[in-house]
Amino acid sequence: MGATHDFDKEYWEDQWGPSAAGRDRRLPVNPYLMTEIAHLPVGTVLDAGCGTGTEALWLAEQGWAVTAADISATALAEAKSRAAVADAGEHVDWVETDLSRWEPEQTWDLVVTNYAHAEIGQLPLYQRISSWVAPGGTLLIVAHLHGQHRDVHHGHDHPEAATATLDGITNLFGSPRWRIDSAYEHTRTVHPGGSAMQLRDVIVRVHRLT
Repeated sequence: MGATHDFDKEYWEDQWGPSAAGRDRRLPVNPYLMTEIAHLPVGTVLDAGCGTGTEALWLAEQGWAVTAADISATALAEAKSRAAVADAGEHVDWVETDLSRWEPEQTWDLVVTNYAHAEIGQLPLYQRISSWVAPGGTLLIVAHLHGQHRDVHHGHDHPEAATATLDGITNLFGSPRWRIDSAYEHTRTVHPGGSAMQLRDVIVRVHRLT
């Protein structure tokens, strides 16, 4: 059983802070993001839990108007530094906020979250960010599958509470206002620090009808 974490601001500042020096913080863009949104018209997008900005900057390069939100000021500082040398960096609005408590004043055509964890737990987090999807918009969730505990960004074990199951996520979207377009599990190999590691992922893409 892995250690428990609060996934609060203090936790994430520690994960992105000086003690994290030397860890692999610039993995490639999440491949599910590239695949799952390839057919979508470009519009506004929220990257919920953006970390150091890999996906946010890629989305901006594709022409999306990006809002990138994260609880960690340290992660956002690194993201802004990367954006300063990126051609599309000016198209990203960086927001320091706690997704567990944030009350944004807008909705987005696309909301994406990649392995984000919050104090409230995985399923409540997904339920919460789903309310930020505009009618006719899309929500893409990429999560650690239940039983996958190793965090390739930070090199530590996650507790069970930081993982999710396919049924657990899809059950959130059983109402007539949602259509489930993709829902699957997948195992892939990444190479943090040059060492091969398998990730067991769960991917869900849903469309908001009303």
